[in-house]
Amino acid sequence: MPEKQNTVIAMIPARSGSKRVPDKNIRLLDGHPLIAYSIAAALQSKIFKTVIVSTDSERYADIARYYGAEVPFFRPEKIAGDTSPDIEWVEYTLKQLRDTGQDYDCFSILRPTSPFRLPETIQRAWQEFLAQEGVDSLRAVEKCQQHPGKMWVVRGNRMMPLLPMGPAEQPWHSSQYPSLPEVYVQNASLEIARTHVAFEEKTIAGNVVMPFMTKEFEGFDVNSNYDWNLAEHLVKTNQAKLTSIPQAPYKI
Repeated sequence: MPEKQNTVIAMIPARSGSKRVPDKNIRLLDGHPLIAYSIAAALQSKIFKTVIVSTDSERYADIARYYGAEVPFFRPEKIAGDTSPDIEWVEYTLKQLRDTGQDYDCFSILRPTSPFRLPETIQRAWQEFLAQEGVDSLRAVEKCQQHPGKMWVVRGNRMMPLLPMGPAEQPWHSSQYPSLPEVYVQNASLEIARTHVAFEEKTIAGNVVMPFMTKEFEGFDVNSNYDWNLAEHLVKTNQAKLTSIPQAPYKI
């Protein structure tokens, strides 16, 4: 008897209240709204049974549908704030779908702010996830550029190391970067998890998390005007690749 295939849904969060870069999710990058690249990458990866955009905006929904995503319902205002935890909209989305008979074994969060995450990035992550037994989730990470061993907590006019580790004669904060333990930081490009962790444990990660090492600009995240200018420069100079989009640009 053939092994049951996992069903997986892509969920792209796109609330409308961005403050640092207003409307960044639909701001044009190389002619298309930023969100279009995540939708295209999800669809072209051919991993997902469904590609859903979670938004609180009719305008964002129109754009998402134009590029091929589904927006079957809107995110309630109470879970669309800038401090709303991911588990709220993830659980809400999965429950709404389950109530209409749509159930999935796994979900993947693909944030619009990672335009250089490609279909092959998603395919590589999915294969790595499937190859591991006993894991609840996968999360994209990259080697940190600023080591936490060199970070400090300031209290008034005194400070103490964030990580008071290492030998007394050679503390981490006074050591060269190559001599420090390798530390990885999560980036926003993608997460994959078993659906049961959201329903049963009220988390998007679970307890057993595996790393997915992003390459080059796959983990690049647009969170500020500086990031936006850099993204445009990377595209213009062909240093980073965007997912190709078959549709004509949406007229904002």
